[in-house]
Amino acid sequence: MAARKKAPAVAAIPTAAPVADGARDALLDRAAILAAPDLAHEDVPVPEWGGVVRIAAFSAAARDSFELWVVQSRQKGSFVNVRAALVARCAVDAEGRRLFSDSEVEALGAKSAAALDRLFEVAGRLNRVTEGDIEDLEKN
Repeated sequence: MAARKKAPAVAAIPTAAPVADGARDALLDRAAILAAPDLAHEDVPVPEWGGVVRIAAFSAAARDSFELWVVQSRQKGSFVNVRAALVARCAVDAEGRRLFSDSEVEALGAKSAAALDRLFEVAGRLNRVTEGDIEDLEKN
């Protein structure tokens, strides 16, 4: 039997109940899908700010909203603070509520580049957003 690769450890990921052997391919119903705790998060040390920031995975709707922001910003000629914009949409409190509104992106963008880069990298990894994805959206 081939060895499986272990997924990287992520702090405090919500997990569903253990799946019994043979049940991994069970057909899911609507309720099971909607109840599945599938939005991971990771707590990231930010020594520049003296603590930890929680970065969360996007819902599908939040990802669409971010992509729309990228496209609209480019069309307006105001495509700046992309790192801060992604972090603002992914930084959450203990209950999963956003820490920053869209109107606070500019203020967040004025903070430490090193801190934002660290948070941006985690947000990108959790949400499968790469700089190439952003460049592709810019072109469309």
